[in-house]
Amino acid sequence: MAGITFSVYTRIPEADIYPAGLAFSVHIAYSRGSEAPQPLNKNYGILFEKGDISDQNQIMPRGVRDPRVFAMEDGAYGICGQRTYENGDLDEACADQLLLWTTKDFIRFERVGLVDPAELTHWQPDTSVEVDEAIAEKAITYWTPVENIGLEVPRQVEITCEAQLDEICATALYSDGSRAVKKLHWDTTGIDFSKPGTYQAEAIVGQPPLRFPLANGYGDPVLLKWEGKWHFIATNDNLDDVGLYIRQGDTVEELFRQDVVEHLILPLDPARHLIQTFWAPEFHLIGGELYILFAVGPEKWGPQCHMMKLKKGCSLIEADSWEDPVRVVKADGTPLTEDAITLDMTFIPARSGSYVVWSYREHIMTPMDSGSMLYIATIDETQPWKLTSEPVLLTRPLYGWENVDGTINNEGPYAFIKDHRVYLTYSGGSANAYTYALGLLTADDSDDLLDLSFWHKSHTPVLTYYSVEGEYGPGHNSFYTNDDGELMIAYHAETDIREHLRCDGIRRVHFRQNGRPDFELSNEQDLRQEYRQVKVTVVVKEA
Repeated sequence: MAGITFSVYTRIPEADIYPAGLAFSVHIAYSRGSEAPQPLNKNYGILFEKGDISDQNQIMPRGVRDPRVFAMEDGAYGICGQRTYENGDLDEACADQLLLWTTKDFIRFERVGLVDPAELTHWQPDTSVEVDEAIAEKAITYWTPVENIGLEVPRQVEITCEAQLDEICATALYSDGSRAVKKLHWDTTGIDFSKPGTYQAEAIVGQPPLRFPLANGYGDPVLLKWEGKWHFIATNDNLDDVGLYIRQGDTVEELFRQDVVEHLILPLDPARHLIQTFWAPEFHLIGGELYILFAVGPEKWGPQCHMMKLKKGCSLIEADSWEDPVRVVKADGTPLTEDAITLDMTFIPARSGSYVVWSYREHIMTPMDSGSMLYIATIDETQPWKLTSEPVLLTRPLYGWENVDGTINNEGPYAFIKDHRVYLTYSGGSANAYTYALGLLTADDSDDLLDLSFWHKSHTPVLTYYSVEGEYGPGHNSFYTNDDGELMIAYHAETDIREHLRCDGIRRVHFRQNGRPDFELSNEQDLRQEYRQVKVTVVVKEA
């Protein structure tokens, strides 16, 4: 049987389509026997080099070119290449060395760093290598998009009352071997539940797919179900990011109707120094109280993290229902910063404690710009606006996809916890352009999340403009659970590669066979149109 060969390569940068920060990364393709190579990860980079940090705390982007791959004696594989500047020119400081990564599975990679080329000559690095078949197949599955390939649904069910229909579900099948339970929404018009007999019934499988775009001119979307109603809040680009507005509806679909009402809950207010950058509002239940975490700035431009709490027994959509915003402070009561900006704060309730994560940036839009970076600290849920630990730097935009074409972003963090694992997404690239993308940090929720050794940061973004056709620059997301109990991701993106109007989208988060979350399924990949409606024979029996 012909073996499976993996080849490594970089791409030629294309202005405004695939910039150098993406092109000068390690791409991987595979071929079976004499077949033509097939790119993994949709021909988007997989392995990105980290940038350097200058003495002035600036990030200097770096890339890689002329990659080579080889098999090692211990069953692992090595990938090496020349370190470059962002534009692909050779990094003169290490021109006589090679970058080296190792991997056991072509899924996770360990950066060894710069090595003497003589250390690698006995492995004879080349542009391709034959890979163990079991390892190769797993890597191919990992880097290949998942698709819905079938649906399991009972042809006939026996019940004694209508309520029992709610317990009957379908199961969607996927190309990687994973499965997803889908709730059935029944049309029971022709069934007489008081009369035993056999009936034909139709059911809609799952929630109706949500179109993209849902709303134009809104960034950083967040949804919340509260006291039986759905609510939507976002940065309102249409109003120059001034004021916080909430939409309310009985269903998620109602939140995005043309005639939906937007309720102003926090207006521009010079008396309270609430002037500009009403950015990235998020609902969070902290210590049994509902808060909105957001950033706002005074007369002088400079957004800062704030919180405001819902008053007991009050409606979300009334301005008087909310207490005055409070600026987030450090443990000693001083502001998070005096001369930088803070924004995009989110909350993580873990077994090891309660944490907030936020974005911080110094000298923005000056030659000394530090780029935005994420910090984490603990809080006491009874006073969540006051840190109880020193801030810890969690991540900076060192990879080429995070620091591309002059955008230097780690921002928009948001987490969910599943099976005691924290999944913290964040955004890099340009916040209102096609390079925006989601990164992923993971840790166990019983670990001390202030200890960086417990976190794993993915080399590769988990959602990009290569993920779903027609969606460019997806990022600054949030998560919520829909009425069927499914985890959903809400995000903003653009409708064209040259567009800069942020628009909202929502889709289901899929969990692959290996348990990892997949944020890239289009509506059709999630559930094919032909499976969205089913017919089932319902047998009503005497109780």
